[in-house]
Amino acid sequence: MSPYRKYGLRPVIGDGQAAFDQLAQIDLVITDCDGTLLHTDKSLSAAAIDAVRRLHAAGVKFAVASSRPGKGMRHIVEALDVDLPFASYNGGNIVAPGSWDVLGAHKLPREAVETVLGRLAGEGIDAWVFIGDNWYLTNPAGTYVALERRTVGYDGVVVKRFDELDLAAVDKIVGSTADEPLLARIEHELQATLHGQALAALSQTYYLDITSVLANKGEAARELSRHAGVPLGRVAVLGDMSNDVPMFDVAGLAIAMGQASEAVQARACLVSPSNDEEGFAVAIDAILAARDAVTG
Repeated sequence: MSPYRKYGLRPVIGDGQAAFDQLAQIDLVITDCDGTLLHTDKSLSAAAIDAVRRLHAAGVKFAVASSRPGKGMRHIVEALDVDLPFASYNGGNIVAPGSWDVLGAHKLPREAVETVLGRLAGEGIDAWVFIGDNWYLTNPAGTYVALERRTVGYDGVVVKRFDELDLAAVDKIVGSTADEPLLARIEHELQATLHGQALAALSQTYYLDITSVLANKGEAARELSRHAGVPLGRVAVLGDMSNDVPMFDVAGLAIAMGQASEAVQARACLVSPSNDEEGFAVAIDAILAARDAVTG
């Protein structure tokens, strides 16, 4: 039996022995929030809270990285007693817990902002512009406005036109639509159009994030590991969407949630059950069990 299967995990390649060995070496866990740490209904389960508590007790450091604005992550950080800096806007901001000071920020180039807003408008895709902790929108009746309000915990600011804003200060743009095939196509088109200027990646099947080329979870993992004083080879990352793949590529161990697409799972080392099946807690259990097996 693969060593993973007794922990509820599945290796992506082979019997997973190499990844199992890596589990025992983990000193820092960095997790995505929506679709990974959180259930689909955006709740933080008792199992997830307990898993993080046990990580802390075992001396394993813990941080979070999300496409959300920093303000929309505060209740998660506080509920889990996160004491390390965390990454918002896919790494566009590195934020200090407690003081909520932004330790570093990567803004979108204005030219990229104008290109993206024009392209989304041309396809009838709702756009949201994030500057600091504020999110701005022109269509308050948009399909996913209520969900975003519930997710981040506060209202967006309605404007008549985005050119009323300081478009040189944009942290992130989100395109949102229920037409998921269209959004997937626009993701690929904008990746080509914005190459070298900005990044385009789905954070949900119905959300397309546009951020600075340096605002990606790979760079975020590098920054958070530096703040934690843990080398990347001893970092485990957990995620479920294409915007999580950059941190999969740089960390010592990558764990995908069970509901992730085949393409995302293929970039990970291990696959856990889905987020709604407590895949986050299952993965943490595996890390702690592997560490215990080594230390005796």
